[in-house]
Amino acid sequence: MSAPLHPAGRPFLFVNMAMTADGKIATANRAVSSFGSRRDLEHLYELRATADAVMCGARTVDAGNADLGPGPARFRKLRRGLGRAERPVRVIVSGSGSVDPDARIFRNRASPLLILTAERAGRARLHRLRKLVDAVRVCGEAEIDFRDALSWLRREWGVERLLCEGGGELNAALFHAGLVRELNLTICPLVFGGQQAPTLAEGGAMRRLVDAVPGRLRSVRGVGDELFLVFDVASSAR
Repeated sequence: MSAPLHPAGRPFLFVNMAMTADGKIATANRAVSSFGSRRDLEHLYELRATADAVMCGARTVDAGNADLGPGPARFRKLRRGLGRAERPVRVIVSGSGSVDPDARIFRNRASPLLILTAERAGRARLHRLRKLVDAVRVCGEAEIDFRDALSWLRREWGVERLLCEGGGELNAALFHAGLVRELNLTICPLVFGGQQAPTLAEGGAMRRLVDAVPGRLRSVRGVGDELFLVFDVASSAR
């Protein structure tokens, strides 16, 4: 599977998330962040198989057992059939550089591991991070410049398709930057409730309807009690 690059030479960026019927991606204490069905997990690996790199935020790495790998052997075979490396490049995003060095992901060096961060992380944290991963890219001062970050991934690591798996703050930053081209969304038959439970796009809210990121429903499929939706998103980045 291939997809057109962004005109500016950045990867095709697509997001995959599961959420409850009331729009939550985790419980308020973030202790429960994986609640989809077995079919949803297979869907995740199928989407990873189409990506050259998989990306998530540091909080997602710290909170669970994420390793951003290709999954079981049949999905690695699927990757090869699609003309991709057996294992994707893995990308962690942390503007502050506050990543748990004992997280599971750092114990798996089977494929390249990268960190995107900002100058506010400071020299000490940057030095520590460079010992953990294959490369650290500093993009911006206080906040990460994702346009620069994605261009670097395309230029230096050959990433043509980039899959983001959250969390909500990272998703919001990418949507606000106009970089997301596709949203894959699984709606699960659960209700978490609570104002503190994270949603698909956390962070700075858009105050006007006219500023909302527009999408168009491409497909919807029901499997068991879950709905699998795909939206095309109008990228506005240049």
